[in-house]
Amino acid sequence: MTRTIVASATREVVIGFDQPFCVIGERINPTGRKKLAAEMIEGNFETVKADALAQVAAGATMLDVNAGVTAVNPNETEPPLLVKTLQIVQDLVDVPLSIDSSVTAAIEAALSVAKGRPLVNSVTGEEEKLEAILPLCKKYDVPVVAISNDETGISEDPDVRFAVAKKIVERAADYGIKPEDIVVDPLVMPIGAMGTAGKQVFALLHRLRHELKVNTTCGLSNISFGLPHRHGVNAGFIPMVIGAGMTSAIMNPCRPQEMEMVRAANVLNGTDPDCTNWIRTYRDYAPAAGATAAAAPAAGGDASRRRGGRAARRGA
Repeated sequence: MTRTIVASATREVVIGFDQPFCVIGERINPTGRKKLAAEMIEGNFETVKADALAQVAAGATMLDVNAGVTAVNPNETEPPLLVKTLQIVQDLVDVPLSIDSSVTAAIEAALSVAKGRPLVNSVTGEEEKLEAILPLCKKYDVPVVAISNDETGISEDPDVRFAVAKKIVERAADYGIKPEDIVVDPLVMPIGAMGTAGKQVFALLHRLRHELKVNTTCGLSNISFGLPHRHGVNAGFIPMVIGAGMTSAIMNPCRPQEMEMVRAANVLNGTDPDCTNWIRTYRDYAPAAGATAAAAPAAGGDASRRRGGRAARRGA
């Protein structure tokens, strides 16, 4: 059974098909968050700290750490900022971390100070990236997220994305990196733009699990991009993608509806033995008063229509 081991200074987590779904908290990322980016540039990490604590309290298994605050001179500005952010987070919470950067120098700088066994996020199928990132993963003995795109971009053809994933796994093997240390991101497309996006990723997950025998991850909210009420789509996607074989996801654990689906999928998938975590989490759960009222049939509603229907049939 494929098992990807990640660790903090004192805590080890296993990502695997026979393990609870690994929730990688996405919030420590200034992309699209102007206020957070401005704070980090100024050396203010209060929001970073709050987000780290909130995500762990909400049930995150790991935390993704990104410090890409600007596209201006990232090779100079990002390495020290990522190191600072990583050190603050790993001193505050005891969960494994994902080092998230597209800048090789930033990844290497972060790896040099990281405690435990972090996950590197990420490497693509581009030759330049393979030659830069894979030697670092071997040097520091850490697993890596393999994103299924290359110099040609992101293909809408799932067979092409599988071929890129296979290429990365094979190239990693050339460096002595085992398949269990490759976590493939098959790239979830927005369902609003591509109606087959869900079916595509389900089929890809089956191939990645049974042919390449690798663990998988994704940016979960990509599936709902551009749609209203995105969190409802995300929540519906979670048990389906877990059932198809996904073993982790970068997502927002502070959304109760989505975390409830993760925990329910763990129960139904047999990775929450005796429903222990479910019971511990929801033993004292009580729905809001409004939810209870909404669930009751209104006067003249379904029950009345059923009675009316029976009466009409008797009189016919």
